[in-house]
Amino acid sequence: MTTVAAIPRRARVGLAARSWRFVKRNALTAYALLVVGYLMLPIAVVILFSFNAPKGRFNYVWQGFTLDHWINWDSVLGIREAVITSIQVGLLATVVATALGTMIALAIVRHRFVGRSSTNLLVFLPMSTPEIVLGASLLTLFLNTSAIFQLGFWTIFIAHVMFIVSFIVVTVKARLIGFDRHLEEAAMDLGANEVTTFRKVTLPLIAPAMLAAALLGFALSIDDFVITYLNAGGTQTFPVFVWGAARVSVPPQVNVVASAIFLVAIALALGNVLWQYRSAKRTQGAT
Repeated sequence: MTTVAAIPRRARVGLAARSWRFVKRNALTAYALLVVGYLMLPIAVVILFSFNAPKGRFNYVWQGFTLDHWINWDSVLGIREAVITSIQVGLLATVVATALGTMIALAIVRHRFVGRSSTNLLVFLPMSTPEIVLGASLLTLFLNTSAIFQLGFWTIFIAHVMFIVSFIVVTVKARLIGFDRHLEEAAMDLGANEVTTFRKVTLPLIAPAMLAAALLGFALSIDDFVITYLNAGGTQTFPVFVWGAARVSVPPQVNVVASAIFLVAIALALGNVLWQYRSAKRTQGAT
């Protein structure tokens, strides 16, 4: 008759030990969620108060739900013109800065030339310089060349291109550093010239980075106040309009426009992430 050896039972883990293991496993996730919630809370308040129906001039206390401010978002005098100006400056400055920044990034990463290190350093200066210094310096430049530049739309455009281009260069350069040059070499081995290789291979692969840089540049442009205020003259962008209106009232339409800009930016960012994901899959399939 055979005997079966007794199998030792596993010691039961106490409640305190199980709780500590759960905390260790999920502490980082919980911390990240708390940080994201803290960052998103002001935006959630802005969106919430875009549906508020205040009885006074200041939209600070919740007094009732309404959709009227979304329907009549341009009922406040001057807000439509300010939003249109911000969008025009942002789009124009983003297009020009993206073109210039992409070419600068290609030159820095792909070529060796005299002054390359100095150029790389100069690219970072607008990013590290305080906005008040940039704005005051540009204002001095425009005032000293008042025969050429009159403060207004075009001085805002020049100022925005100047500080946006640095962010474009950094973003596109990060993509170019990890770029597989063998793809270009394979295209040229198959008979493509430099222009065709750039158009068919290089540009499609760096296009997601260019779009990400353009979205970042547009967000910086449409959000800027300090540099814009110092170089705007009599032209009003949306941030300048909000600053002027806040001294006498805070209409809910300001929250409406801010919420709309945020939601559009989120949609574009998600679309860009999806495009990058599909582009990466196509690249992996090609290799």
